[in-house]
Amino acid sequence: MSAAEVKVDFDFVPRFYQAAAHQLRGAKRFLVLVWHRRAGKTVFADMELVLEALQAKTPKPMYAYIAPSLKQAKRESWPYLKSYSLKIPGVRIHESELWIEFPHNEARIYLLGADDPDSIRGGYFDGCVLDEVADMRPDTWPVAVRPRLIDRKGWCIFLGTPKGINLFSERYYYALKKGGEWGADLRTWRDTGVIDEAELASMRDDLTPAQFAQEMECDFNAAVDDTFIPLDLVQAAQERDVLEAAYSFAPKVLGIDVARYGNDSNVFQRRQGLVAFRPRALRGLDTMQVAAMAAEEIDKWQPAATFLDVGGIGTGVFDRLTQLNYSVVPVDFGGKASQPRFENKRIEMWWAVRDWLPQAAISSELRLRQDLVSPKYTHANARGRVQLESKESMKARGLPSTDYGDALACTFFAPVASAEARVAQTRHAVNPYLR
Repeated sequence: MSAAEVKVDFDFVPRFYQAAAHQLRGAKRFLVLVWHRRAGKTVFADMELVLEALQAKTPKPMYAYIAPSLKQAKRESWPYLKSYSLKIPGVRIHESELWIEFPHNEARIYLLGADDPDSIRGGYFDGCVLDEVADMRPDTWPVAVRPRLIDRKGWCIFLGTPKGINLFSERYYYALKKGGEWGADLRTWRDTGVIDEAELASMRDDLTPAQFAQEMECDFNAAVDDTFIPLDLVQAAQERDVLEAAYSFAPKVLGIDVARYGNDSNVFQRRQGLVAFRPRALRGLDTMQVAAMAAEEIDKWQPAATFLDVGGIGTGVFDRLTQLNYSVVPVDFGGKASQPRFENKRIEMWWAVRDWLPQAAISSELRLRQDLVSPKYTHANARGRVQLESKESMKARGLPSTDYGDALACTFFAPVASAEARVAQTRHAVNPYLR
């Protein structure tokens, strides 16, 4: 049986936005679909897989539907895939190994779970679907999936609903910025019109405003309603350009966050006024190596002030830099804040970052964005002071240490005078009558 002889009525009529996404997928190799709950994401993705497999002309075409877990893939996608595929004469369905094979071209669609990375690695994909991407590990795409698309120059659809800053949000914003072979489509309940007014009213009663904004309005900012720094604030800062004249007069400062554990990073953050430049991050260094890298950064950047996190092994780095005659200011995140409304120095510095961001420009690293928007804040302590979520609490939620965010926060440890102001202060100290 040739591909031309296969005529199938799938009894599937796409909604207008599904049809538009189908057209967009034909023009874009990588497509990120941010659709509200019950918009038909999985049904659309399964139909795309079946159509592509049916029409494939490469030798032994291979496709995959990948969910956060194999159990979830089997529950959400498998019934639809089987239902559509069984309309094709001669199709083979392997229930135990979860694959479907078409007779005329030997194309296969596999069901896989991102919770088992080894099941994804190796071989090739002509195309694949990543569903509920927000629940997948950050390395699922670059490490496990992307390499399998190289041989066949395969395509990929990313599906989901916002859940804060993660692989899904990173791919969505990347697609918006990158363009070219990347495409993105966001649809709220207003855009699709598939949820009736009575059901929407019921949902509003059952969900918090933040939950409704996340699930039905596709609001990435709403995923954590007590996040300290909103995503849109960080996103705007990463897209903003600041003229050199607006920051070149400001003193240069350097913030250094020293790694505490094996997977943490030593981060060196340069900032000058309204601009935070691309940070430098390194792992697996001992105290002497971190001190050597810090000395190199200081020599290159020539900052007016260097602020160094002295928690953990940071004290050893500080001692070594002092021994080498570098002027470094120690930063104790748990130390006393200068303002009584803050629980400690860490939240005071982060507060300064938040106040600075609306006019600032920062680098576009995903880790920096993730760090800045991840911590929650609270007043729930004995003194009712503002307090930032601890790194230990964040790690318990599965989030990485905020090394990038803390390095930037270090640059706000204390006010720094410009070189001209420091010269004037020195002259005034020698002769108070000089101006």
